[in-house]
Amino acid sequence: MELTPDDVRDVLRVLDSSGLEELHLELADLSLTVRREGAAGWTAEQQVLRAPVLESSSAPVAVGTAPVQTQVGEGLVAVRPPLLGTFYRAPQPGAPPFVDVGDRVDEDTVVGVVETMKMMTPVHAGVRGTVVEFRLGNGEFAEADAVLLVVEPSVGRGGGPAQ
Repeated sequence: MELTPDDVRDVLRVLDSSGLEELHLELADLSLTVRREGAAGWTAEQQVLRAPVLESSSAPVAVGTAPVQTQVGEGLVAVRPPLLGTFYRAPQPGAPPFVDVGDRVDEDTVVGVVETMKMMTPVHAGVRGTVVEFRLGNGEFAEADAVLLVVEPSVGRGGGPAQ
């Protein structure tokens, strides 16, 4: 199941009219937690993809569509936005980016945020490896199938943390 912007709006509408302080939603491929932060309303949201989708450059492209860079090279992992919205590489204007090309990440590393309806949703790498490319720039709109960045997974599975 995939959440659409309309689904998110419906959830927020229900939450605003309820007395709930927190909502935790578990789906097959993601976990979503939204908390009420006092008078400010719903300001904290977290959505984590449970498992990255490995894609190869041989993935089919729909006939009649413009070639959008939604594919990645074989063995690489595409990090996609959890929701439609504006992608930011840093937590605030003027701050250093969460990660850059060449940085090592693990499954829980925040690599950016997506702003949807004035809510910031962290984007997690979802895989252990090295950032090899950013496909979307800071402040650009992220469609549902957009590739925000590309990670080359680490070869080793066990042992210590990524270096």
